[in-house]
Amino acid sequence: MRFEKITRAARNIGAVAETTYRPSHPFDERNIHPSITRVSFALFEDGHYSQATFEAFKFLDSLVKSISGVNDSGHGLMMNAFGDKNTKIKLTEMVTQSQQDEQSGFKFIFAGTMAAIRNPRGHEIIHDSIDQCLDHLSIASTLVRRLEGRKAP
Repeated sequence: MRFEKITRAARNIGAVAETTYRPSHPFDERNIHPSITRVSFALFEDGHYSQATFEAFKFLDSLVKSISGVNDSGHGLMMNAFGDKNTKIKLTEMVTQSQQDEQSGFKFIFAGTMAAIRNPRGHEIIHDSIDQCLDHLSIASTLVRRLEGRKAP
């Protein structure tokens, strides 16, 4: 064993040392939120990209429902939870026009993702590419992080 180590080392004298290249996982490269990783990673690894996306947005829906206390789901939940009147989840202080516009914009982004991303995967057979899935998981991650930064009620 020792002789073998010495022989290998002698053969490599003067050679450039090899570095082990370990590519990072796409979830790391895209900074996918740990909560999204928890519900989507295994499906993604198995190539079930549409289902990974669907589970991420089901999680987001459930998270908004839990935080807001609104007993609804999807588009309706988001419009109610982030609504202008009796807002359940405040993402801004909603004092200035800019803050009110930002709140409104996020209301439509949250609602839009439910209608445009989650719903088709819940009602149809869709085959997303790996890049589509990663884009969707990035959006879900952004929205989860925005919820984490919400204002106190």
